[in-house]
Amino acid sequence: MDKYVNILKLSVGTENTDDLALWQKTKRAQAADGLPRHVTRMWPKREAELTNGGSVFWVIKGVIQCRQKIIRLDEHIGQDGIRRCAIVMDPTLIRVQSSVKRPFQGWRYLSPDDAPADLPKNREEEEPLPTDLNRALAEIGVL
Repeated sequence: MDKYVNILKLSVGTENTDDLALWQKTKRAQAADGLPRHVTRMWPKREAELTNGGSVFWVIKGVIQCRQKIIRLDEHIGQDGIRRCAIVMDPTLIRVQSSVKRPFQGWRYLSPDDAPADLPKNREEEEPLPTDLNRALAEIGVL
């Protein structure tokens, strides 16, 4: 398999995966082609590995809950004239097995070996658990 790496990112202000999906449908959260993006101050040094099959794994309320495939990195110049990186993603949110993650700033690289597995196909359409229950189960390793 080709070498790739993922990014781990906090989804600040969202309560669940549905909130994240709604936010990403706003114009502010989209690239010019309508794909969801996340703008970050730092440009990843491992760009080639990220765009070679990597995903953004989203931490929501202290739990890794879903991921999105990274399509590309775009340059984004803010109103302040500062160059930033827009991580452009596939709009599909892929739910993963819940895993507790402590708060951190910015983003972190996440190796494929350390990334939570996708939910099995027969569980993808299940209604997500309430946030507190999801976190409690992840903390004891049930999910």
